[in-house]
Amino acid sequence: MTDAKAKKKSSAETGADAGADKGRLPLSGIRVIDAATFIAAPYAAGICGEFGAEVIKVEHPLGGDPCRNFGTPTERGDTLAWLSEARNKKSVTLDLRTPRGVELFKRLVVEADVLCENFRPGTLEKWGLGWDVLHELNPRLVMLRISGYGQTGPYRDRPGFARIAHAVGGLAYLAGMPDETPVTPGSTTLADYLTGLYGVIGVLLALEYRDRSGKGQYVDAALYESIFRLSDEMVPAYAMHGTVRERTGQHNLIACPLGNFRTKDDKWVAIACTTNKLFEALALAMDRPELATDARYGEHSKRLECRHEVNEIVSAWCGALTRDEVEAKCQAAGAPYSPLHNVADTFANRQFHARRNLIAVDDPVLGDTLVVPNVLPRLSETPGEIKSLGPTLGQHTAEVLEDLLGLDPAEIEQLHRDRII
Repeated sequence: MTDAKAKKKSSAETGADAGADKGRLPLSGIRVIDAATFIAAPYAAGICGEFGAEVIKVEHPLGGDPCRNFGTPTERGDTLAWLSEARNKKSVTLDLRTPRGVELFKRLVVEADVLCENFRPGTLEKWGLGWDVLHELNPRLVMLRISGYGQTGPYRDRPGFARIAHAVGGLAYLAGMPDETPVTPGSTTLADYLTGLYGVIGVLLALEYRDRSGKGQYVDAALYESIFRLSDEMVPAYAMHGTVRERTGQHNLIACPLGNFRTKDDKWVAIACTTNKLFEALALAMDRPELATDARYGEHSKRLECRHEVNEIVSAWCGALTRDEVEAKCQAAGAPYSPLHNVADTFANRQFHARRNLIAVDDPVLGDTLVVPNVLPRLSETPGEIKSLGPTLGQHTAEVLEDLLGLDPAEIEQLHRDRII
C-alpha cells in the first residue's frame, strides 16, 4: 500500500469500524431487483441496500452496466465509480432480449418486493416485461421507473441524460456569468443522483401503502422534474410578474452579500448573509461595524439595492486577506463562511472525519481498501452499512439462480453455453 493510500485509510472510518447496527436494518427482508444502468435508478436501489435490502443487480452478460466503464479504471477492470456506486449489490447476468432470459427475469420479479429500471419508456414493454405483465405476476410489486422525461407526455420517447435534464429543468440556464455561455452546474450527474433520491422516497411511500393495502404500484420519476422542483420562487414569480431569472454569476439577487469571493492567496470563500443579523456579524468580522447601521446597507431591502457596492466592499476585504485569515475573522464574529472545498480539502477537514463521511471498505478482488462516501441519511438506532464494493460482473449469478430460483448446476451451465447468462 502506498503512503498516500495508507494515510487515506487511517484518516477514514473503516467498514468494520462503521459497525452498523448488528440487528435488523429498516429494509431487512426486502428484495430489490436493479435492472437499471448508470446512476439514477441504481443509486435508488443502492440506498435500499445500505439499509438492509437484498439488491440483485441484473446485467447484460456482455459488458454489464456501462457504469463499469465510467470514470477512472482500476486494476480490477471496473472503475472507481462502479466500485463506489454499486456497493452492497449482487451481480447476476441475464440477457433480457431472449425468451429464456425474460422467463428467468419474471421468476426473479415474482420473488421481489421492488424493481428499479431506467430504460427508455417502452423498452421493457417491447421485451414483454411492462408494468401490466409484472404487476399481474406479482401484485405486491413496487416498480421504480426513471427516465429523462417520464412515462407520459410528448417527450417520453426522447433520450434523457443528466445534462439534458439540467437544461430542460432550468438549472443550466442559471449557471455561469451574466451574458456569457451557461456552464455545467457542478456535477454533470446531479440530476441522476437527485432523481435517485426522489425515487427512494417514492419506493418507501409505495412500500408503506403496500403494507396497508396489499397493493403494489409503480413510481414514475423524470430526470428533468427533479431539477425543476428545485426552482424555489421562479415559478410563482413568473406566473405573477412575468419575471425571468437570469444568470447572476458568483453572487445572488435575493440576498447580499451571498456569493463566492477570491482571497489574497488565490483561493475562494463563500459568504452568505441572508438576514440583517448575519450581515451585522460579517461587518464585525471586517472590523467595520458601522456598515450594519448604515442607511444604505443596514436593511435587507436597501442592501439589495446597493448590492454591487456591498459585493465590492466584501471582495476588497477578502482580497486583502488569506483564506485562513478570512476564516479566523468570520469564525470569531459568527459570520456565515466556508472555503470552497475541493476533494483534497474534504479529506483534510475535521468535520468530515468527525461525522465519518469517509469510509474505507475492503475489496478482496482489488486486494486493497477504497475510501468512498459513507451512508446517508444517518439513523441513530439502525444506521446503514456498506458490506461490499461493486461486484464483478456475474459474481452472484450461480448463487441467485440456485438459491432463489432453484436451478441446478447443469441448468446454469446450459444457460452459460446459450449465452443467456
